[in-house]
Amino acid sequence: MTPQEAAQRLKEHLGEGVGEPTEFRGEYSLVVGRERIVAACRFLKDTCTFDMLTDLSGVDNYGEEPRFEVDYLLYSLTHRCHLRLKVHLAEEDPLVESVTGVWRTADWHEREAYDMFGIRFAGHPNLKRILMWEGYPHHPLRKDFPLAGLAADLPSTADEAGRVEAAPMLGGPFFSGPGQRGTVAREPRQYDTPAEQAEKLASPNKEEAV
Repeated sequence: MTPQEAAQRLKEHLGEGVGEPTEFRGEYSLVVGRERIVAACRFLKDTCTFDMLTDLSGVDNYGEEPRFEVDYLLYSLTHRCHLRLKVHLAEEDPLVESVTGVWRTADWHEREAYDMFGIRFAGHPNLKRILMWEGYPHHPLRKDFPLAGLAADLPSTADEAGRVEAAPMLGGPFFSGPGQRGTVAREPRQYDTPAEQAEKLASPNKEEAV
């Protein structure tokens, strides 16, 4: 069975709420309405032998509507092919049913999408943050989240509870001013003399002679 055949069988099975498959660089995707995603996943697993959920991720199409989407990358061990499902979610209601009842591996994937994008999964057995702490007010992978971060209060359970301040990035974490040493130059190497290693550690951003 090819991805196109699986997509066609899914459309015949569910009817409305399933879009036409699109191809990009040999990979096939189709949009499924959020109210049909669990049924679509179960049909593809049980009937079309797409028995593996290899990835589930959130996407922020900031500036567009619907703003969010959830991508489900399925794989068939029998037919050795992938098929991607996409669910579009409005910014004011980023909610979709959990597929943990179809694939248990969706558990942590959905928690990460919730933590990083604020997408909620109804029926998830334990929908709480997986990277940031509970009570953290932001979602770091949203495109309107600044590269330098945002200030936030630490949880009371932290060893030294206090406040996390935004990082002074001077243009962002990938900014490098002119005249500074490159990564190779400022990292101590085993062939450096002890004096050279100490000097690099003490002055990692020392300007190089031109």
